[in-house]
Amino acid sequence: MPTHDDIAELSYEQARDELVRVVGELEQGAPTLEHSLQLWERGEALAARCEEWLVGARARLEAARTGAGTEASGAPDRGAEA
Repeated sequence: MPTHDDIAELSYEQARDELVRVVGELEQGAPTLEHSLQLWERGEALAARCEEWLVGARARLEAARTGAGTEASGAPDRGAEA
């Protein structure tokens, strides 16, 4: 099993897919307690990575929404000056 360091390089989709795999393996039952703990720790790290992506996406959407609202409301109405 790769180290947790590689998780930082995963895309959202890669982290999500691996998390699904890890959860499935945990549900089937790992052969040893140590292996179960390793899977659990990796699953926690993968879930945190997915959360990072989602928080970042939410921030980008909010920035785009706020930016679009600022541009629309910040420009003076040139028709009113005439």
